[in-house]
Amino acid sequence: MGANSTRLSPRQKMINLMYIVLTAMLALNVSSDVLDGFTQVHDGLRRSNGNVDSRNNAIYRRLDELAGQNPEKVGPWLEKADEVRRLTAGMVAHVDSLKLAIVHKADGADGNPDDILNRDDLEAAAVVMLAPGNSRGYALRRNVEAYRDYLASLMPDTAKAANIREALNTDPILRSGTLVPQSWEEAKFDQQPVVAAITLLTKLQNDILYAEGEVLGQLLVQVDAGDVRVNELNAYVMPQSRLVMRGGKYSANIVLAAVDTTQRPVVVINGTQLANDRGLYEVNTGSTGSFSYSGYLEVPHGDGTSTRHPFTSDYTVIEPMATVSASMMNVLYAGIDNPIGISVPGVAMKDISATMTNGTLTRSGDSWIARPAAVGKEAVVTVTATIDGRPATVATSTFRVRKLPDPTPYIAYKDAQGHTDSYKGGKGFPKTLLLQAPGIEAAIDDGLIDTRFRVISFETVFFDSMGNAIPEVSDGAAFSARQRQSFQRLQRGKRFYISRIKAVGPDGITRDLSPMEVIVN
Repeated sequence: MGANSTRLSPRQKMINLMYIVLTAMLALNVSSDVLDGFTQVHDGLRRSNGNVDSRNNAIYRRLDELAGQNPEKVGPWLEKADEVRRLTAGMVAHVDSLKLAIVHKADGADGNPDDILNRDDLEAAAVVMLAPGNSRGYALRRNVEAYRDYLASLMPDTAKAANIREALNTDPILRSGTLVPQSWEEAKFDQQPVVAAITLLTKLQNDILYAEGEVLGQLLVQVDAGDVRVNELNAYVMPQSRLVMRGGKYSANIVLAAVDTTQRPVVVINGTQLANDRGLYEVNTGSTGSFSYSGYLEVPHGDGTSTRHPFTSDYTVIEPMATVSASMMNVLYAGIDNPIGISVPGVAMKDISATMTNGTLTRSGDSWIARPAAVGKEAVVTVTATIDGRPATVATSTFRVRKLPDPTPYIAYKDAQGHTDSYKGGKGFPKTLLLQAPGIEAAIDDGLIDTRFRVISFETVFFDSMGNAIPEVSDGAAFSARQRQSFQRLQRGKRFYISRIKAVGPDGITRDLSPMEVIVN
């Protein structure tokens, strides 16, 4: 349909307003279960941050002790550790200030990031982090990049440097169903509930502390790995993933700060020795929540003795989450293709499948097309994801199926520039254009559902000089010969009506449309 400059009828304005309200209701429909899940994850991350910070403090204290024993040898490494600690403290404090600003925006001056009241507020994070001209998200990204690059420069091991760069990656993110990548800050904080934004910032602090620990550990190793093995051994837990979906697998490496490859330690967890000599600990997760475990490393020495080095750690298991949303509105319409967006955080698109009742659901690239069958019957979308080689149902969403709204009838014509336009009545229409028009058409062209209908029949009603109504029947969707003869007799300022318009849409339903008033110029 071409653009048109005619005034919308009050009925059409009401339809457009309804679509806006329904779309807003969809955007606000954040599940309380998802909000509770983010709260649990945030609490688990805070505890994990405390554990990682304690580990980092222990490494730093050891460096400080060695510097006291041999200042000349250890002093340069301690200076680098001091700089890392200073930068890390600044980054953590910076993130804390952003969390406080977001919660204050959502809950007021007394807001507490650890006890958020308006958890589902979708505006506070974007206002604080993405405000034009004063984007705190942009400033945070630049600070993270500078901090990441400095820490990576201290790592002689390129693999460990790459791990730090990956943990603090701020590259643009290409979301499912989009063609242009979003900036890191937009992808993280645009349209995010407050509890999700706070959780993401807490996870960023976790990544910062993890990177700090990697660098401090490397600085300690560089002092003299041999001395560390002889004088003191510390056990560390290095999880491959700090967040696990229910049904997935938690994996962690239990290692020493400095390892002698000729003397592999024995690892005992919760009273059971690991079956491998690589320190790889794996456990299947069957329920959500925070879990902890403890054990010790037993290291043999050349004189036949051995020492034990205890450790403790924890991990958090979250519910699988999926997003299912109708791209047009919060209902599906029978007879047309309804675009659907389906994604599961942490799962590749190729590992996601979905089915739908009351119709068909087909994949189109990274998006889906839903085509409901029966009007008035619900359509249930079920999403399945393959996690660790096993399929699991991660979400079900129910949609209402409705018939398409009634279209608007119009007379299609070409303007002076040859562009197709439409006349919907209620104002003057040149007689020359009326005579050139083949008939009338009908369509929904509100920008949300652009769908054409097939006109079956209509009548024109003219009035003679005595005021008598003279109806003429159309030739299907086209003006009949008698109707065109009546057009020829019309004088400037005269009007007639097009009524009894019948049209059928792609849903197969025939409907009667509102009449049109045509005023001839």
